[in-house]
Amino acid sequence: MLPFSVIPSAINHLLADEPWARELLAKHAGKVAMIDAGLAVVRLMAASDGMVEAASEHGVANVVIRIKPADLPRVLQDRERAFSYVTIEGDAEFANTISQLSRSLRWDAEEDLSRWVGDIAARRIVSSTRAAFEAARSTHRKFAENAAEYLLEENPMLVRPEAVGDFGAEVVRLRDDVERLAKRVERLTEK
Repeated sequence: MLPFSVIPSAINHLLADEPWARELLAKHAGKVAMIDAGLAVVRLMAASDGMVEAASEHGVANVVIRIKPADLPRVLQDRERAFSYVTIEGDAEFANTISQLSRSLRWDAEEDLSRWVGDIAARRIVSSTRAAFEAARSTHRKFAENAAEYLLEENPMLVRPEAVGDFGAEVVRLRDDVERLAKRVERLTEK
């Protein structure tokens, strides 16, 4: 796990190449954002130059962003909808700026690598890495589909949701039929 001191450096690295983002963040200079992910809490302060720095653990945060640990993978995977998985308290304008930056800032790995290995090698490394991740994702998806098919069809240990719904409907219909039959029997015994 990365130490928390790396987080401001990583964010500043993203901000360094984006003057519009620094200008947006500089409007909130001195404000503190606290990101509480349950197991870890990160406090960042907007600096006057539009960068961020680690904020003191003491003092009140202008914005508190709470993320349930169970939702953390969703937040990291879907940056466009990340803020729909969190609860936000405090300065709405500052929170809106943070949301906008989290959706818009992207790490250009190819650009960073090109400084070390050159443009062509960086492009190949990044495309190979993306291809490897996509292959791993595809393999994972196919494995999950095959395992589900095996457990549903070949060695039925799981039940499809439609089958459970159909079974529930049959039970309700049977219960209603039994109740109607019981009432008919009751009327017949009264006569």
